[in-house]
Amino acid sequence: MKKALPKKFKFIDLFAGIGGFRIALESFGGQCVFSSDWDKHAQVTYEANFGEKPFGDITKVKEADIPPHNIICGGFPCQAFSISGKRMGFEDTRGTLFFDVARIAKFHKPEILFLENVKNFASHDNGKTLKTICDTLNELEYNVYWKVLNASHYGAPTSRERVYFVCFRKDLGINNFEFPKPKYTPVKLEDFLEAKEKTTKYEIKRDDITFNDKVPKLKTDMFGNYPLSPIQIGKINKGGQGERIYSPKGHAITLSAYGGGAAGKTGAYYVDGIIRRLSPRECARIMGYPENFIIPVSDMLAYKLFGNSVVTTVLKSIFNEVINITQ
Repeated sequence: MKKALPKKFKFIDLFAGIGGFRIALESFGGQCVFSSDWDKHAQVTYEANFGEKPFGDITKVKEADIPPHNIICGGFPCQAFSISGKRMGFEDTRGTLFFDVARIAKFHKPEILFLENVKNFASHDNGKTLKTICDTLNELEYNVYWKVLNASHYGAPTSRERVYFVCFRKDLGINNFEFPKPKYTPVKLEDFLEAKEKTTKYEIKRDDITFNDKVPKLKTDMFGNYPLSPIQIGKINKGGQGERIYSPKGHAITLSAYGGGAAGKTGAYYVDGIIRRLSPRECARIMGYPENFIIPVSDMLAYKLFGNSVVTTVLKSIFNEVINITQ
């Protein structure tokens, strides 16, 4: 089969956030030729790291004004479609942000679409949302592959389930794409933490903290590895969302952009004798961002940005399979 993707491929970064897709694809030699995100704090962070400010509202950008490219990537928002009495397809996506992905793909016809969304996307609106997306992409002449993957199974020390789409233009003849098999790399959160002196500001001091066991007796598998999942060892108050305490021997919980509670957005961890949140740098590490990634915003804004981000570790694993089948 002829090469379906050039070695020096170009991509556009839609709903770019802070650049997770860009980091992943640039690691394979890709060149980003256009980016877009309307969150001003994401724009500031993106520009600090990549030297360019993403365009704002993608609905205001004409397809013809976007440079030619080989790949469209992005984590588009999950929205319900108005499908009553309709056939499900391109026209049914109007009024949603996925329509902008579709119209750009229709105009430029890139070889590949690489997309991400929340786990419940597959069941959103009783599966009608997923059907509309797949029907639309099929109508635009793409073979669609999708699967829910957990970052914990691909070398990232955080539980984060997301649905990923890899779509190949039909004329490329790629009819057998498979997502990467889980690696189950035995990493743990404590391997990604900062030194204690850098994290004391994130300590949570409460008089309603209780432990399941003051000295957590954590079970390991036959190889001596701790579970590849969060390990709850205590609670704050009644143990609701943002009030659970975890061991750094396991994985971090899913970062949340809007979570509340005493340890909202990152969860609480018992580290070096104190209960604390994760720092923004630790959030960057567990999401697969490089150590030199610049965080130019406040801690609370950083939590929101990383909570909305993609896990670059997983993206790299998926895109490696794309490279294998196209080059």
